[in-house]
Amino acid sequence: MRSSSRFLAAIAMTAIVAGACSNSATPSPAATPTPAPTAAAVTLTAASFDSTFSAMAQLTGATAAGSGMVGVILPDVTTSARYTSYDLPYLKQAFAAAGYTTDQYKIDNASGTTATEVSIATADITAGAKVLLVDPLDGPTGLAIQTLAAAANIPYISYDRATFQGTNTYYVSFDNVQVGTLIGKGFMQCITDWKVASPQVYQLDGGEDTDPNAISFAAGYNNVIWGTDLSNAAVLTSGTNSAGYTLVGDAIAPGWDNTQGQAIFQTAFTANTKINATVEANDGLANAVITVLKGAGVKANTIPTTGQDATIQGMENVLQGFQCGSVYKPIYIEAQAAVALATILRAGQTPSTDLVNGTTKDPKSATTEPAVLLTPMWVDASNMEATVIKDKFVSVTDLCNAVTAAVCTAAGIS
Repeated sequence: MRSSSRFLAAIAMTAIVAGACSNSATPSPAATPTPAPTAAAVTLTAASFDSTFSAMAQLTGATAAGSGMVGVILPDVTTSARYTSYDLPYLKQAFAAAGYTTDQYKIDNASGTTATEVSIATADITAGAKVLLVDPLDGPTGLAIQTLAAAANIPYISYDRATFQGTNTYYVSFDNVQVGTLIGKGFMQCITDWKVASPQVYQLDGGEDTDPNAISFAAGYNNVIWGTDLSNAAVLTSGTNSAGYTLVGDAIAPGWDNTQGQAIFQTAFTANTKINATVEANDGLANAVITVLKGAGVKANTIPTTGQDATIQGMENVLQGFQCGSVYKPIYIEAQAAVALATILRAGQTPSTDLVNGTTKDPKSATTEPAVLLTPMWVDASNMEATVIKDKFVSVTDLCNAVTAAVCTAAGIS
């Protein structure tokens, strides 16, 4: 990939205040320059945000005190529906609630192309961005953009996917190891609920070749299921546990690609039809496995699958008995936390430890960086109504049209 090294030099602004002379014997006092706005104390914590966006009003003073643009770059439109359906509108809502005008932030999507993501970042810096908020397509792309931000002396916030370089780099996301822990616990509960005998487990991991988050997800569920997090390993080669599970396969879906994931599982299931339990790192990979299982005539509530993102497709598979559950990460919380951090940094403030409440660690190099870590939750049929439906994260009309009203009613969804 290529990245430009050109940056717009900061333009010095000088205010000239003219003193007025009076004709009277007593001179008038010199005009007093209007002071720049100062930010009110921000008391937000990582737990402050909810679906009302009301906490963002605390940031209006910091927004007024800051200057320049916040440049936001989302990664793609294909690996997950979240970026266009949720992140984009929620980020806009968060900026508006924090008092931004539309010319004080800019949101772009790299459409899955690393060179495009770097190019957008370069253009944002040239246009005078004072903070970059980026969900990098992969680690090298994140590093390239962080390097550009560091050269321009502006903060870099890695949104949802970590970048482990730089001294002015922050991370905003849900706790990735906890996401994996919830997947592991949900899987084991499903083994019991679906009465799977002598589980022969196949794991389809996310894009660990490009995404350090995927390694953290696997560390979480491997620790729960197999008693080892293997935080520096790509895949788990073998495993048994005291509950009688046997690992029969573990593979990576390169770049989180669902089509490749489906082909990988199809090959494995054709070679070993004794596979009767599976672990997947997100809903897209779960659906890829479910497609193979349905094609083989596997019935509902027979072979568990897992996921994350609580997509409508995932919720359909849960209600129809092909997926145990999914990790729900309310994106409206993540969007608000990211905008809050960007606003504080844009105003030249130091974020509090109540907001930047932890660190994240690179599973390969053990490098750490300050992070806003949010709390995910497991969603299945029992709490779908109280979570993703209540939050309007999933359209109840679309969901129930897909699975039938009777299925929704049985799950208490109306």
